[in-house]
Amino acid sequence: MDAMTEENDKLHDEAEEIRSETAADAPELAEHDHVAELQKQLEEANSKALYAAAELQNTRRRMEKEMGDARTYAAAGFARDMLAIKDHLDRALAAVSDELRADKVAANFLAGIEATSRELEAAFTRNGVERVAAKGLPLDPHHHQAMIEIPHDEAEPGTVVEEMQAGYKMKDRLLRPALVGVARKPD
Repeated sequence: MDAMTEENDKLHDEAEEIRSETAADAPELAEHDHVAELQKQLEEANSKALYAAAELQNTRRRMEKEMGDARTYAAAGFARDMLAIKDHLDRALAAVSDELRADKVAANFLAGIEATSRELEAAFTRNGVERVAAKGLPLDPHHHQAMIEIPHDEAEPGTVVEEMQAGYKMKDRLLRPALVGVARKPD
């Protein structure tokens, strides 16, 4: 057992020597750990700053787009309201008989209504409001609202064969869908 005791003492002495050497290097190791910790914090701060800058840029872009859309579509509500007036003018003109058109007094009155309708159409054009194409086209749920199905021999099923109310869009936004009748196979 003496040999074992000597061996243990020897190991114990070596461990003490290593501990004392490590303790002497401890300030350098502590300083190295502190520098590493500071570098890690710096990297995290840089990462957060880059994220914040990217978020700010995205917010700026989003706001610029929203402001552009607001300018572009500011008149959309007004244009939508004006569509009802256009509809009334068109219905009034469509209801005029040939006899009434032949009357001189009524013809002057109708000329004024037609001029008003043309001017309203010109104002729509200037502001990017245009009629949605419907008749003869396949039903497009993004631009048309099917109201009835009409048996039709000549048109393909799903094709718009009647327009009950015109649809309009402003630039690329739909103001109002066209109310249409769609062809179906006859019974």
